[in-house]
Amino acid sequence: MFPYAELHENDWSGDELHEECGVFGVYSPKPDAARLAYFAIYALQHRGQEGAGIVTCDGHTAHVHKGMGLVSQVFNEENLSYLLGHLAIGHTRYSTTGSVKLRNTQPYILETLDGPLAIGHNGNLINAPQLRRELLEDGVGLSTSTDSEVIIHLLARFRGANWFERIGQLMAKAEGAYTLTILTKDAVYGVRDPWGLRPLVLGELEGGYALASESCAFSAIGGRTIYEVQPGEIVRLDKNGYKIVQGAEPQKLAFCTFEQIYFARPDSVLGGKQVHTVRQALGRQLAREAPADADIVVPVPDSGTPHAIGYAAQSGITYSEGLIKNRYIGRTFIQPTDQLRKVGVAMKFNPLPDNLAGKRIVLVDDSIVRGNTSGPLVQLLRNAGAAEVHLRVACPPIRFPCFMGVDMASQSELIAAHKSLDEICEHIGADSLAYLSITGLMNALQAESGYCNACFTGDYPFNSPIPYIELQQKEKFAGVWGD
Repeated sequence: MFPYAELHENDWSGDELHEECGVFGVYSPKPDAARLAYFAIYALQHRGQEGAGIVTCDGHTAHVHKGMGLVSQVFNEENLSYLLGHLAIGHTRYSTTGSVKLRNTQPYILETLDGPLAIGHNGNLINAPQLRRELLEDGVGLSTSTDSEVIIHLLARFRGANWFERIGQLMAKAEGAYTLTILTKDAVYGVRDPWGLRPLVLGELEGGYALASESCAFSAIGGRTIYEVQPGEIVRLDKNGYKIVQGAEPQKLAFCTFEQIYFARPDSVLGGKQVHTVRQALGRQLAREAPADADIVVPVPDSGTPHAIGYAAQSGITYSEGLIKNRYIGRTFIQPTDQLRKVGVAMKFNPLPDNLAGKRIVLVDDSIVRGNTSGPLVQLLRNAGAAEVHLRVACPPIRFPCFMGVDMASQSELIAAHKSLDEICEHIGADSLAYLSITGLMNALQAESGYCNACFTGDYPFNSPIPYIELQQKEKFAGVWGD
């Protein structure tokens, strides 16, 4: 998360990780691209709940509709009926750069000499402040504070024999995390950055092809995954099928570990492995490293559920539901009153006292960020009659901020950055606390490398993001970024 990223307006708990967004692109032989995009981004709703949008093209004219809120709130039969064409890209947004405003909602669209151009973006450019200043100095007017708008203006300005060349020029200029879907008048393109920080998959539909952040999008529209786009690759979809070219030299693979731990939907497949299965493996490894003398294993729903299933299976301790989650409280734009804020996690979780009374509990969560939620959750279980609460976390301690598209926290807000394990345990009021080790994490992922663990280790995939961050901070105070 860049320091200029604003806190999610819905995230009153302040202790959750958030992905930036989900992207989708499709060519369909039938003029139903908008409807396919709708159901696909509906399946990608977990990657962003602040806004959604779809752009289509009929070969000449682009059509767009986007708005604030969930996909089901933004679209209806009437506005979908105006989105004509065989080509479409769609986007669900969570802001890490730019505030929660309609003008920052994607896809972005421009009219160029070569026809309409639209993009959807997942990630963060660490050199966005420099690129933004270059555009401003060249007289390009910008209406938002996002790095995604910088990307579309750069792409519109590059010249080349074809869009593959122009996208290649963009990739040579951009530094950071980016998965893009790009719409032109006659094709849809998908782009994955040279480090492979964010996922992108290619799918086959009936007579057509699609690109998406996750494979779960294809299941929603009757498609199937045929290829995981590799770092630095560009994919073109059109009436002739698909074409893949290497747009930039691949760098050392640095796929975001949190896609496996938390972000991706459990039924998606990443790196050839179903995410739910991977998360169970993380839970099993956690049980090996951090056993507990307890009666039941309880997940923090929903993200902790597969980890807890794995922990219970490995430990032999009975798995049981102890918390019921209100899945919609985090998707409202209505701010709770001061009185409701004091209620805290009780707005989001309700305990099951009959399952908890007198029990020694292993509470399994996917991560701890600021530590704001863990303590109240432990107390909620105790109030429901739990005799002991042993917290187990299915990832290593988060000690460093993310600059690659994850809204995490500044380092000063990360509880593990300035408290020891014992101090965190005391702070949250648990009887014991243990995290999965980095070695254990990689063992469970069955990988020695290929993942970005910078939030655990401080070892970023880029040489150093600090100069860019310092520049961006100066420009923020100078008014360059707005919002």
